[in-house]
Amino acid sequence: MEDPQSRAVSAHHPVWVQCQEAQLVVTVNRDLFSTGRLVNPADLTLGPAACKHSSLNPAQNTVTFTAGLHECGSIVQITPNSLIYRTLLNYDPSPASNPVIIRSNPAVIPIECHYPRRENVSSNAIRPTWAPFSSTLSAEERLMFSLRLMNEDWSAERPFTGFQLGDVLNIQAEVGTESHVPLRLFVDSCVAALSPGTDSSPHYAIIDFNGCLVDGRSDDTSSAFVTPRPREDILRFKIDVFRFTGDARNLIYITCHLKVTPADQAPDPLNKACSFNKARNTWAPVEGTRDICSCCETGNCESPALSRRLNPMERWPSRRFRRHDANGKEAEADVVIGPVLLSRDLGTVGERQEGGRVTTVPSVGTALICVVAGVGLAGAVLAVGVGRRRCARASA
Repeated sequence: MEDPQSRAVSAHHPVWVQCQEAQLVVTVNRDLFSTGRLVNPADLTLGPAACKHSSLNPAQNTVTFTAGLHECGSIVQITPNSLIYRTLLNYDPSPASNPVIIRSNPAVIPIECHYPRRENVSSNAIRPTWAPFSSTLSAEERLMFSLRLMNEDWSAERPFTGFQLGDVLNIQAEVGTESHVPLRLFVDSCVAALSPGTDSSPHYAIIDFNGCLVDGRSDDTSSAFVTPRPREDILRFKIDVFRFTGDARNLIYITCHLKVTPADQAPDPLNKACSFNKARNTWAPVEGTRDICSCCETGNCESPALSRRLNPMERWPSRRFRRHDANGKEAEADVVIGPVLLSRDLGTVGERQEGGRVTTVPSVGTALICVVAGVGLAGAVLAVGVGRRRCARASA
């Protein structure tokens, strides 16, 4: 019988992903572009952290990467039904012997592993992004912050690939809780970068100053929050697609700081969602009075007097989740979305595998084979518990 892995890693399937309980295994055919020219294994890396391969198979001309689900800079997204781990296979060809010529283009191949969620099942490999709302929820109740990339009419999620300059990113921020405490969600800040997090360079502020969508202030953009909200615990915003100059991979990560307040608390300068209205040359809030947006123009939304009056959050360095005391009544978390990939050509090469169904996915560059794997582990259900155990930050 033919070895299934040998069959999978072929000219038709140059990348094969196994999503295991605590790790993923990525096997790459060195004939990555199906041209007969073998890539150098040293030019292949996994994830934003550029992890090196773990083994080579000269007989089959394959390169294998083995990494934990939270290693190599992978990103985890929590949805109501799934945990989704996202990473990248990077191909960055070494310079040719003659530096004046180029024989191969860099490439980025997105990879996903999807795991179903069930109640009262836990795994040490899964560290979800729960955040406690300590002032009103019991110890057994949790908040779940998420960012989702949505299609044009906001009816469903869309793939992270196939964007072009001139397109629009529809991003939906949500918070879910097991209680019925009414909450209003805000996006405090969003920063785009070439890797997860806000500290890398270059980076670009999309939302700043406690909820000001500063990207929409530029003359050549239409970025804005969507009003009205569909629900108090959902906030939507649109961003005109861009890329960083000099980035051959054509990708961005977006890291946003989300937070909630009680739904009956009036928006204020520290808890707001403001867009710039070019027709009126002024800032306008999704809800609340216009004066809460006045600091968006000055960039001084956290004056000492205002901060004392509103009892701002106590910031804990190096912590993913930061919460108020009983008087503050807020909970918050950093959430990453990406990598969002831009493409010059919108062909449909490559495959996406989920539960035995195979569908095409867009390519992310000329002649790039893009394989996105979402393979559940047969016989092992990976999920998150809803008990009292506090969950740590996913490594980035």
